[in-house]
Amino acid sequence: MQQILADLVAEQQAVDQYLQTKKDREWSRKTPAKPWTVQDQVSHLAWSEDYALDAVVEGGARLAEAASHDSGEDFTMAGVLQGRAMRPQEVIEWWRQARAKVVDALSRCDPAQRIPWFAGDMSARAFATARLMETWAHGLDIHHTFGDEPEDTSRLRHIAWLGWRTLPYAFQLAGEDYSEVVRLEVIGPSYNKWVYGPEDSTQIIRGQAGEWCRVAVRRLAADKTSLKATGDVAETALRVARSYV
Repeated sequence: MQQILADLVAEQQAVDQYLQTKKDREWSRKTPAKPWTVQDQVSHLAWSEDYALDAVVEGGARLAEAASHDSGEDFTMAGVLQGRAMRPQEVIEWWRQARAKVVDALSRCDPAQRIPWFAGDMSARAFATARLMETWAHGLDIHHTFGDEPEDTSRLRHIAWLGWRTLPYAFQLAGEDYSEVVRLEVIGPSYNKWVYGPEDSTQIIRGQAGEWCRVAVRRLAADKTSLKATGDVAETALRVARSYV
């Protein structure tokens, strides 16, 4: 638990430090992933940390609020609108305070403790990994807004694992049959090899970890990568992978 939380904090700080290089007026730039501005992206991160804190500390009492909105998109937009009423400095302080509270709460959890979330409960360790994934994904959006690409780090191993671990969920959402567990073999920074899944699987995805992670958070189409899939289920996995709710 200590390692994933350390990497979570490091990822949050990396995005925070990048934002410090931008002027307030640049926070109004539109990001490529959604019709959101940079400020909207940070507002979403802060807003989602508020719900994460409730999930860890209060058992997810606030999760039911999603049902009061017409759609998941409308629910998510509520956090964006909350941030639009603030100045950039207020938004980033909102995010800083919210994320610090979540990390503190998670540090008191057993890694196996179940945490409720919108798509179902997960272990505290997986929950922390999901917070890292969301930070990194929205960090990609922010970097791309300015024509930049963040440096891939060893923290990607967590996101690579989550993208693999959530394949059953992604297949279910897509109405596809996850008939055999996919084996993932990816190469990370410094030529580290990360492998997930059974050795005897006939369904295998191989390639660069950075590309797999970007596919898993839906920031890059699989056909724009060098990832190679062996087997029909693995090919489908590249098409439907989705590591977030």
